Amino acid sequence: MMDNRFATALVIACVLSLISTIYMAASIGTDFWYEYRNPSPPENNSEPNKASWEEFSSEDADEKTYMDALFQWNGTIGLWRRCITTTENSYWYNSPGETVTKCISFSLSDQFMEKYKEPGNHNSGSDLNRTYLWRLQFLLPFVSLGLMCFGALIGLCACACRSLYPAIATGVLHFLAGLCTLGSVGCYVAGIELLHQKLSPPEGVQGQFGWSFCLACVSAPLQFMAAALFIWAARTNRKEFTLLKAYRVA
Repeated sequence: MMDNRFATALVIACVLSLISTIYMAASIGTDFWYEYRNPSPPENNSEPNKASWEEFSSEDADEKTYMDALFQWNGTIGLWRRCITTTENSYWYNSPGETVTKCISFSLSDQFMEKYKEPGNHNSGSDLNRTYLWRLQFLLPFVSLGLMCFGALIGLCACACRSLYPAIATGVLHFLAGLCTLGSVGCYVAGIELLHQKLSPPEGVQGQFGWSFCLACVSAPLQFMAAALFIWAARTNRKEFTLLKAYRVA
């Protein structure tokens, strides 16, 4: 028979786990990890800016090309895509000044591509720090989600077996998932700082972390709290069961 304290702890841990999973999934799937705000973006109908827009949309666009475009317009960058928000040209089918957002996805090869010491200059040599930070910030969130899903399967097995012992493994997996989430956040912050040392935003352009990044930051402590509750409930219940069994034998 499970004590009410342990049942309550498990319910709270499951709720925290579910919320952190939703937050992490939403963070991975959205593009607002970092945002650039230009108070006076250029006109979209000028020829130089049309060329810059086309270069940004190209699959062969290097890091400097799309970062310059993000600085010029109101841009956002996520784990999978980079986006630009600008004013569309006026035609008969849209109202003047209509705002449109155009996003370009990073391919899988882009995620593992080497970063260079001078962005845009392939002859400057590879920057190992930025290269591995970029790869880790892409991989660690998926590892975190995978660990949490595996922990959920173990939790279902525990329910089927009517035992709290497997909850220890679920707690350990949630703890590892929290470390991965925290690592991805740290890698992203470090990568942005190193990038801005190479390509600093122009004067007047403001950069800030977006709500997708905040969701990942919130997800990590929720995972740690769920892990603590799972482990506490399983270990404490096991100790009390052992003491009760010893008392009955005596």
